[in-house]
Amino acid sequence: MKLRLYMLIGFFLSLLLSVVPLSSTLINAATPTAVTPVSGAALTQGVQKTLLGNGLTVLTKEVHTTPVVSVQVWYKVGSRNEGKGENGISHQLEHLMFKGTKERPVQFGRLFSALGSQFNAFTSYDETVYFGTVQRDKLQALLTLEADRMENALIGTEQLKSEKRVVISELQGYENSPGYRLDRAIMRVAFPDRTYGLPVGGTKADVEKFTLEQVRNYYQTYYSPENATLVITGDFTTAPVLKVVKETFGKLQQRTKGKTTPPLPVVTTPTAKKAPIVLKQPGSAALLQAVYPLPDIQHPDVPAIDLMDTILTGGRSSRLYQALVESGLASSVSAGAAELIEPGWYEINATAAPGQELSKIAQELQSSLTKLQQQPVTLEELNRAKTQLQASFILGNQDITSQASQLGYNQTIAGDYHYIEKYLSAIAKVTPQDVQRVAKTYLNPAQQTIGFFEPTQLDGKPGTSGGSGRTVENFSPGKPVDPAELAKYLPPTTSATTVNKQPLPEKFTLANGLRVLLLTDKSVPTINLSGQIDAGSEFDGNQKAGLANLTANNLLNGTKTQNALTLAKTLEDRGASLDFSASREGVNISGQGLSADLPLLINTLANVVQDATFPADQLELSRQRALTSLKVQLDDPSGLGRRVFQQAIYPENHPFYSFPTAESLKNITREDLRRFYQEHYRPDTTTIALVGDFEPVKVKALLNQTFGKWQTTGKPPVLNLPSVKLPSTLTRLNKVIPGKAEAVTYIGYSGISRKDPRFYAALVLNQILGGDTLSSRLGTEVRDRLGLTYGIYSGFAAGINPGPFLIQMQTAPGDTQKAIASTLALLKQLREQGVTEAELNTAKRSISNSYPVELANPSDVASIILNNSVYGLAQAEIQEFPRHIEAVTPEQVQQAIQELIKPENLVIVTAGPGETVVPKGS
Repeated sequence: MKLRLYMLIGFFLSLLLSVVPLSSTLINAATPTAVTPVSGAALTQGVQKTLLGNGLTVLTKEVHTTPVVSVQVWYKVGSRNEGKGENGISHQLEHLMFKGTKERPVQFGRLFSALGSQFNAFTSYDETVYFGTVQRDKLQALLTLEADRMENALIGTEQLKSEKRVVISELQGYENSPGYRLDRAIMRVAFPDRTYGLPVGGTKADVEKFTLEQVRNYYQTYYSPENATLVITGDFTTAPVLKVVKETFGKLQQRTKGKTTPPLPVVTTPTAKKAPIVLKQPGSAALLQAVYPLPDIQHPDVPAIDLMDTILTGGRSSRLYQALVESGLASSVSAGAAELIEPGWYEINATAAPGQELSKIAQELQSSLTKLQQQPVTLEELNRAKTQLQASFILGNQDITSQASQLGYNQTIAGDYHYIEKYLSAIAKVTPQDVQRVAKTYLNPAQQTIGFFEPTQLDGKPGTSGGSGRTVENFSPGKPVDPAELAKYLPPTTSATTVNKQPLPEKFTLANGLRVLLLTDKSVPTINLSGQIDAGSEFDGNQKAGLANLTANNLLNGTKTQNALTLAKTLEDRGASLDFSASREGVNISGQGLSADLPLLINTLANVVQDATFPADQLELSRQRALTSLKVQLDDPSGLGRRVFQQAIYPENHPFYSFPTAESLKNITREDLRRFYQEHYRPDTTTIALVGDFEPVKVKALLNQTFGKWQTTGKPPVLNLPSVKLPSTLTRLNKVIPGKAEAVTYIGYSGISRKDPRFYAALVLNQILGGDTLSSRLGTEVRDRLGLTYGIYSGFAAGINPGPFLIQMQTAPGDTQKAIASTLALLKQLREQGVTEAELNTAKRSISNSYPVELANPSDVASIILNNSVYGLAQAEIQEFPRHIEAVTPEQVQQAIQELIKPENLVIVTAGPGETVVPKGS
């Protein structure tokens, strides 16, 4: 996906689309002869811009579909603004902005969590952004906190010292990725004299040298009202909210010291093609990356460039997918256009299929680009690209958080939130000749910077270090955070408002047993489909591990009436999507489209689940992609660590023990897929949830007509899972992967199912223990106080069957033992001392207050009602969930601690470079 368009996810479409009557007739791929333009003015309708006296730009947009609000602060500062020796200072400051303020010397993540906010922040090339979404009665509190840290951030010696370690842990985690290392090498060559050529997160060498004065000066320079945009979207009334904004942000003073970004260097056009950059390092798959200079976001060629990109990589029917992936040369291909404040770049990435040479992929890539330059694209391709772009704007922006991001990005990077209007108007006017012209102009081989990553470890087999039984050093954790102490720093909230009652889905079952959940939501003209078929990898067995996923991945490769390309074009011509992926307990179905495309989605789904043919040539291509994915997983500390952890806590005859191997993938035949499909793809094991703009009566008729002939005999397969015992003693396993910089550790054992009566108490307990990396006990101690990890989380993977309880963290090799020791000490502390009533109440409020935010996105609602049904919960669970949380008692949490927290029975798995390996400097 295009980098700029990725950030453009964020608007609410308030315009009427023509309604297409629902039809049961199969919709075939057809050349889209005309594209109805999306009105840019409609996308900014209702936005009010206010400029405060101190220069702060405020954008407000009332959206009264759900009782939530989103607050975002966009600072116009990113890695572009960094001087020599300052690479990463914008990112370092982003971390420090959570460390508290002079008036509130407490981790802000704890304050946001106490409000039930879904919050985060990010740093990019041109901007640093802080965002939170809460129930509407918490809006004033969120504004107060953001205004406080705009002027009063607590940037001291201790804060900088601990957060430097956290940032370096984050950067070293990126170094684990060969793709990151290749990108870093290429960008330095492509832009040797520009800050865009340096990594946004910074380099370890620079981060280690940051001084307190440097960071404070940077904060004083750029975190000033006139350099920021405040965006508020959601369920509020503009006038009183603007009054609160003026009372909180309006009193802040401008303090810019006049620092400016260094002038752009004169860019000379190369006259000869550069030699490829070649990295030969430990890794898994071979990678290719090519970069071409582009103009800035204001250039009139931007719309044609984006359409060129969609034609090249926008789905299965795109040119590069057909030339590289369908030919068997590459396992994947992607691209993105970075159109920023300064001239950016176009980037193409490809992962080689097993046994394929990168030079051959580069040759085929150039051949495809040359063809694009030599002759205009077809109207069919161009119209498909226009439809895909326009649909992506609508489908990607169904929630208010995304709407705020759209406004903030356009105001900050393009200089005007109305930018989207002229952009979409220009998209509609692009011609085939325009696409050909920009391809000639910007895909010039002489301007290309290309690089190859050639792995030196191709077998994907990790090394092993140690076995088990290592003695862990003793460690004494600090006292748990006192919520009463925290509460005195929380701004007051307005009086609680009546939350809109979440409507229940309508549930019915077809004659063949297929279960359907329908929930009408006419707030946006979209359809969100979520489904599950009980055909997950739990049915694989060790000898055929990977069978369920290969079957799911081949569903869209052809049916009795449509081949793979026709199926792809059918969906992509309308900007719709339909995907299948196998998890442990089922095949997940996800689909999206405009409301007019509901018949298309239903017909395509019905076609592939009933009449898939599994062409032999497509099976071989998907097998090669699976083998590549396997190598990547075994080369990734997270992937390998989770595999080793899972196989250590489940017995070999347990379905959750099974993971694909190269041997098992090669053993799977086409007949295996056909047999698995016939046995497990059944209407009586299928559940479909639809949320969106539709008429239920018409949808029922369509479903009965399309799925009514889907019949099966006998009863569905049933698994009898063996019992799982906890290890008798603490077990340690270590796996060494050459060439890595950071270690990933998993700690845990088998846990509970979703229907376990202790589930709600366990959820509240986990919120206290490790539900959030900034506000939990684990986060407070291991990340925030000690700075030992970039991220640490815990969770109960509670499904139809009991999944694992686990804690995951990323650490520098030298910090791993101390982080593990502190984690074990915290678990023992929890076991011995329990939790306080104040902690319990804060955790319950955090979970229940954030739940309405989850219900604010139609796509998320579809997943929630589907999961509730699959887990065998009552339909009313979507309404009752907060009440279940509020009903949790101290006694229930104490029981959960005693029964579910067993420090002496833990399995601890660490995967990474090994303790003796010193990470490479950046």
